[in-house]
Amino acid sequence: MTYNFKVIEEKWQKYWQDNQTFRAIQKSDKPKFYCLEMFPYPSGKLHMGHVRNYAIADVVARYKWMRQFNVLHPIGFDAFGQPAENAAIKNKSQPSTWTYACIDLMRQEMRKLGFSYDWQREVVTCDANYYKWNQWIFLRMFERGLAYKKPASVNWCSSCATTLANEEVISGKCWRCDNEVEQKELEQWFLKITEYKDRLLEDLKLLKGWPQRVIAMQENWIGKSQGVEIYFKIEGVDEIITVFTTRVDTIFGATYIVLAPEHPIISNIKNPCLAGRQEISNIKEVDKYIQKTKKESKEERTDLVKEKTGVQLKGVFAINPVNGDRIPIYLADYVLMEYGTGAIMAVPAHDQRDFLFAKKYKLSIKIVIRNTQYAIRNTEELTEAFEGDGIQVNSGQFDGLDNNKAKVEIAKWMEEKKIGKRTTHYRLRDWLISRQRYWGTPIPIIYCQKCGIVPVADSDLPVRLPEKVKFSAKEFVDVPCPKCKAKAHRDTDTMATFIDSSWYFLRFCSPCFDKGPFEKEEVKYWMPIDQYIGGIEHAILHLLYSRFFTKFLKDLGLVDTVEPFNRLLTQGMVLKDGAVMSKSKGNVIDPDSVISKYGADTLRLFILFSAPPEAELEYNERAIEGSWRFLNRVWNLATQLSDVSCQMSDKKQNIELQRIVHRTIKKVTQDFEEFKFNTAISAIMELVNEIYKKFTINSLQCTVCKEAVRVVVLLLSPIVPHICEEMWQMLGEKPPISTANWPVFEEAFIKTEILTIIIQIDGKLRSKIEAGVNIPDEEIKKMALNDEKIQKWIAGKRVKEVILVKHKLVNVVTQ
Repeated sequence: MTYNFKVIEEKWQKYWQDNQTFRAIQKSDKPKFYCLEMFPYPSGKLHMGHVRNYAIADVVARYKWMRQFNVLHPIGFDAFGQPAENAAIKNKSQPSTWTYACIDLMRQEMRKLGFSYDWQREVVTCDANYYKWNQWIFLRMFERGLAYKKPASVNWCSSCATTLANEEVISGKCWRCDNEVEQKELEQWFLKITEYKDRLLEDLKLLKGWPQRVIAMQENWIGKSQGVEIYFKIEGVDEIITVFTTRVDTIFGATYIVLAPEHPIISNIKNPCLAGRQEISNIKEVDKYIQKTKKESKEERTDLVKEKTGVQLKGVFAINPVNGDRIPIYLADYVLMEYGTGAIMAVPAHDQRDFLFAKKYKLSIKIVIRNTQYAIRNTEELTEAFEGDGIQVNSGQFDGLDNNKAKVEIAKWMEEKKIGKRTTHYRLRDWLISRQRYWGTPIPIIYCQKCGIVPVADSDLPVRLPEKVKFSAKEFVDVPCPKCKAKAHRDTDTMATFIDSSWYFLRFCSPCFDKGPFEKEEVKYWMPIDQYIGGIEHAILHLLYSRFFTKFLKDLGLVDTVEPFNRLLTQGMVLKDGAVMSKSKGNVIDPDSVISKYGADTLRLFILFSAPPEAELEYNERAIEGSWRFLNRVWNLATQLSDVSCQMSDKKQNIELQRIVHRTIKKVTQDFEEFKFNTAISAIMELVNEIYKKFTINSLQCTVCKEAVRVVVLLLSPIVPHICEEMWQMLGEKPPISTANWPVFEEAFIKTEILTIIIQIDGKLRSKIEAGVNIPDEEIKKMALNDEKIQKWIAGKRVKEVILVKHKLVNVVTQ
C-alpha cells in the first residue's frame, strides 16, 4: 500500500502556514538557535543545488525545534543584480516586475518542499525599506573615511555604454552585442576594507566551528606576508620601480623586471621629455600590447594554465641595487596592479613562472641558491626552477649562508644601504562597489560644483530607483545641492549586490524595524548566527564582506558580536553523470518533476541520504525510487499499528528491540549534531528492518513495537516532515510532530547490551541464553528453567535449587 503524498503534503503545508508553526519568538525561556542558509537570487525556479542547501538547513532547524530550542529560521531574496536586469531587457519588462514574479514562483516551490521558515520575517533586498539601510550604512562609512572614490579599471562595452561583469565578457566581446570589450578607467566608489585587515585575519582564530578549508581560503585572500620592498632605479631616468618580495634571499639572481601593463610609471618612461637618454625603441609594439591587455579580463590574465605573454621595453633598463646588474624591463599581462606593487623582480632559477617566461624569451638565468641534494653545475642543466631551501651562492658577502638566515641578513644590509625596507604586505585590496547599471541600490551622493561631494541627508533616504524614467533622466539626476541649493546632480552608480548580502542576516532579527537597519536589542538576543549553511563558492568574498560589515557595525555600537557566524557548513555540488548540473550541459533535473512523481519527502530523503553534506552528490533515479520504497515501508508499519490495541509479546524480543531502539536514538542524535544525515538515515533504516525481521503481523500487537515505530517517526520527522506529521497523528499523537520532544535514549539499554548466560545442570553445561543486563535476577532464573533444552534435561527430576552467578551463569541443582 502506497501513501498519497500529494494530499498529505498539501494538508501539512497548509497546517504549518495557518498555525504559524515555525514563528520565532523574541526572548523565549528556551535557549535560542539562529539557523540560516545563504539566501537565493530569485531566478524563477529552484534547482537541485538550492534544494540541497535548504534541505540541509531545514533538518538542522527542525531538529533544534524538537530539542526545544527557540529557533529563528528565516528566508529572503537577494534580489538586485545584473541577471534580473538582463532578463528584463530580454523580456522587455521592468526588472522589478521580473524579479517579483520570480520571487512568487520560488516562494511557492519552497512551501511545496516543506521548509520550516518564519515567513513573517521575509526580506527582499530590492525593497526600498531594505536598501534604504544599505544607503544609511554607506553614509556612516563615508563619514568615517571608509567610503571613497578613485579611478579604477572596468570592463567597458562602448556599444551598450555600460560596464560588464567578468562573466559577461566572452572571448573579449560583450555577451549582448558582440562588441569588443576594453578596460576603461572610471571614477569608482570603494570601501576601505583594508582598514580592517588585521582584525579580519586575527579573528579567524575565533571561528572554531568553520571548516579549516574556508579559514585557509580567507587567510590566503587577506594574504599577509612579511618581506622586503626593493628599489630598482631605472637607468638614466629619475624613476624608481618598487618591488615587494618574500624571497629577498634570491635578489642576487634577479635578471629582469616585469611590470603590469597599466603600471603608472610606464607613462613617465614613454614621455620623451622625461626619458632622458633612454627611449623605448619599440613603442608601437608596447602600445599594441597594452591595448591588447585592456581587452582581457583579470581572470584570463591570471589563469595559471594560459601561456604567459609579454613585451620588452627595448632600450630601457633597471639596475639591480645589490650588484649593479643592468637588467631588462618587460610588461606582462599576468602581473596586475591590484596585487603587490604592480611590479615583480624575476628570478627564473628559483621561481617556476619566471623560469618558463625566461625560457620563452631567452632571458638570463642565474643560480643563487644551491640545491644541497642535487648539484647543478650550470644553468643549462636546469629543467625547472629550484624553489626549495639551500645554500647561498653568487650572492656576494652572503655566499655560504643558509638561505633562510640569508633572508634576515640581506634585509638588514639593504635597509642600511637604503636600497630596501622590511615591510608587511597584504594581498587584500579595498572593495570596489560601484556598478554602472540600473538594478541596484542607488549611491546616496550628490555632486555640486561649489560644495563638491555631498552626502544625501538621512532624512531624505531612501534614494529610490526611478521606475517610470531612465536612470540617467533629468527627473532623477538633476537636484539642488543639499548645502548651497545650487544646481547639482546625483550619482548614477549603484552598489554591488554583495552590499545587500553583507548584513541581511541582521535585518532578519527585526525586519519591520523602521528607525534603523535593525533593532539593537533583538540583534543582541539572536546574534551571532549559530549555524550558517551555503556553497563553498561564497567562502571568500561574501563571508569576508559579512565579517567586515559586522565589525564596522560593532564599531558604531549597533551590535555586540565580533563575528557573525559561529558555525559554518559548506555543502557540495549536485552532479548528473559526473558533471555539475547546468542548462548549458543539458543535464538539469527539475525538482518539480521529482516532486510530482514521488513527493517532496522522497526528494528530501534522497538528497540527505545519498552523500554527506560536504561531499558532491550524484543524482540517481534508482536511489530516488529506493527512497520512495523506504517511506512506504514505514508508512505500512504505522498503518498496521494505528488501529490495534497493544499487548505484550515475547519478553526476550521486547528487550532486544528496546536495545536496538535506544542504540538508534543515540546514533541518530550524535549524527544530527555532526551533520551526518546520511548515516543517521542508514541507522533508522536498520531499525525498520529489525522491526520487520523480528515480528510477524500478528505479534506486532505489542507496546514495545509500537513505541519503536513511534521513535522511527520522530527520528525521521526533520528529514521527511509531511509523512511523519501524518503518521504521528495516525498513531494517536497530537500534532504537530514538528515541535514534539526529540526522543531520549537510556544508557542502561546500551551500556552492556545483551549478555550471554551459561546454564548448567548440576555443574555441567547444558545450554545458553541471552538476556539484557538489567533483567531482574528472578526473571533470569525463570528464563533458564523455561529454556527448551533445560526442560528436556530436568524432565522427571525435582529442582532442588537454582543458583545465579550474576551476569555469568545459572546452575540448576537437581535431586
